[in-house]
Amino acid sequence: MFNDIGLPELATIIVLAMLVFGPDKLPKVIQDVTRTIRKIREFSESAKQDIRQELGPEFKDFEFEDLNPKAFLRKQLDNDDLGLKEIRNGFDLKKEMAEVTDAVHSRDTATPSSPSSPSSGSARIDMTKKPEGADDDRPPFDADAT
Repeated sequence: MFNDIGLPELATIIVLAMLVFGPDKLPKVIQDVTRTIRKIREFSESAKQDIRQELGPEFKDFEFEDLNPKAFLRKQLDNDDLGLKEIRNGFDLKKEMAEVTDAVHSRDTATPSSPSSPSSGSARIDMTKKPEGADDDRPPFDADAT
């Protein structure tokens, strides 16, 4: 419930509680708050049990945490009936990004007189050179015409 409260936040809450309620009323306030939280938890568990009984034996293993979309997806991805692990493992994003990075770096370091060799495992295209046979048949750019 309070997973992200650290020591500084807790100290701030304690100091504020001391200032608002005072040291003489603070123990009673803490008891009232804990009693209220306990009653809310009991009510929640009772409601969950009632819902499970009303759903019937088909939903015996139903967990309310499965209604959270993240938990549902995590559970479905762990279940390998659909072969989703093979699909997920087929996408190697780090490998793809490394290839793109290598292509960019080789373009920066390659000179037009020394193209990268295609025997390095994958054929590289030198983007700094114009393709052979491509003539510049476009009309010149006229800034005043636009």
